[in-house]
Amino acid sequence: MCTAWLVVAGTQMIQTTGDMARFGSILFQIITPLQLTLILFLSAVYSASSVAQEKDKKTFILLLLTRLTNRELVLGRLFASLLQVIVLVAVSAPVLMLIVLFGGVAFTQVGWALAVTTVSAFAAGSLGSVVALWREKTFQTLALTTMLLVSWIGGWEALAFVGSLSDLPVLQWLASICSPSRAILNTTNPMVASGFPGELLGFCLVGLGLTAALNAIAIAFVRVWNPGREVRMHQAEQATEATIWSDIPTVTGTEAEGEITKEASETQREAHVDARVRQVDTQSREVWDNPVLWREMRTWAYGRKILFIRMAYWILAASVSLATWFMVDPTALLGDDPGTVLPPLAKILGPFMLLSLVLINALSVTSITNERDGRSLDLLLVTDLSPKEFLFGKLFGILYVTLDMVVWPVALSGLVWLWGGMTGAHLFYLVIGLLIMYGFVAMLGIHCGASYTNSRQAVAVSLGTVFFLFLGIMTCMYMMISFGSFQGQLTPFLAFIVGGGVGLYVAWGRHNPSPAIFLASGVLPLAMFFVITSFLIGRMLSVFLVMGATYGFATTALMMPALGEYMLAMGRSRTQEEE
Repeated sequence: MCTAWLVVAGTQMIQTTGDMARFGSILFQIITPLQLTLILFLSAVYSASSVAQEKDKKTFILLLLTRLTNRELVLGRLFASLLQVIVLVAVSAPVLMLIVLFGGVAFTQVGWALAVTTVSAFAAGSLGSVVALWREKTFQTLALTTMLLVSWIGGWEALAFVGSLSDLPVLQWLASICSPSRAILNTTNPMVASGFPGELLGFCLVGLGLTAALNAIAIAFVRVWNPGREVRMHQAEQATEATIWSDIPTVTGTEAEGEITKEASETQREAHVDARVRQVDTQSREVWDNPVLWREMRTWAYGRKILFIRMAYWILAASVSLATWFMVDPTALLGDDPGTVLPPLAKILGPFMLLSLVLINALSVTSITNERDGRSLDLLLVTDLSPKEFLFGKLFGILYVTLDMVVWPVALSGLVWLWGGMTGAHLFYLVIGLLIMYGFVAMLGIHCGASYTNSRQAVAVSLGTVFFLFLGIMTCMYMMISFGSFQGQLTPFLAFIVGGGVGLYVAWGRHNPSPAIFLASGVLPLAMFFVITSFLIGRMLSVFLVMGATYGFATTALMMPALGEYMLAMGRSRTQEEE
């Protein structure tokens, strides 16, 4: 709010109450969608990671053994994970009320915006809870939850687009009562305060109904899905396996205490595990020189159900490709005046590419947290595994597992170029920039997973950084476009830039401080401001060079603690907690 006011006061003359009302209306249109996006993300991630962490630490089975009913187990965990999110929504109410003082916004609009945000939080949290109770692996939970959220919003947007082309208002009406993005945009309409908001009421009813349905499914199947198949198979093997004492004769009371007959001794020796001889009927697999990379690429380290995640991503990618084919145009990406509006195709390709970055980041951070929760990271730290083998084994293994998320956006960019939607130079900038960003988000996840011992905190910080960098960019672009001229807006944005740099350093370097991380945290927000302004005035080469250099340096800075101080970087936080 302060940055927006400084932008307006520094670039325009505020003379009448109409100017103040226009500022208040635009500010409300910026803040409420931003808050909704963050709340959707936090609700889904907090509820999903809360259950997933219990499963990784094998403590969820203990909850199933207690007298907790299914309803208490599901709803208690859901409300506990959403408590912090609801508090955030509550404390935002006074801030939104302050916008009313500028004019252009009514108290009714603020009330409906809070209602839509709260209902969306419960629906997204219930979705994350159901998926986490259903799936076993943390990455499967986060990936499926994220794709379902994107499909929820994108699917209704596609339906509304079809309704606008086919002149069917009923499709647009359905999208307005089922899509949270359209519902929050409806709250920014000043006419909401003058009439009965049937669409907003319909969304609240649909959202509450969806929440109730998802929780009903979770309550009905929580003990059917859990414990998982892997745990049940392990228990069955243990139940059928004979112990080493099963065939030992019982020593009678007539024998002296401590005496064991020769027959009993021989039987015990033959039944001991060291004396067992079993003919191996299958050929064992050869492990590579780098066992970490071999495990990531040659085993089902993240569960066999990851194929289901890939299939869902392919369906989503095919839908995006179809939408791109319908909207492609020789001037779609650049437009006649690239400094005025966001390119139409970027509204489709941008979220899809961001989804790919989020999925890669989610896999990278969970690849470390799963090792720690499973107590296998401690074993790796005492082996002769070198820092380079561990780090690059994880990095290349993550990119291999998420190969679909890497190839699809690049291939789709090439198709847009073949269809005439961009030039060859812009294709080069986009593809190389994507590859650099893939390396950055993968390294960021490993760094956060190694720095934070709390798995949920590590996931939240890692994914939150990705959302901050990209969602913050979109917000800044919208502010610059909405408030007019942007040539002299560096000064108003300095506070935002400084605050962002401090936040990044606290998130990245609090546990593993280094001068390189400090420099990267300070340079990134400033570089992104330059990237935004360069993009809006059409200097794509400057965008490519600055982003490539900045994120390349940030990736290297995050890599150095793991390479230079491997034992300390991986175990420092854990040691401090134990002390």
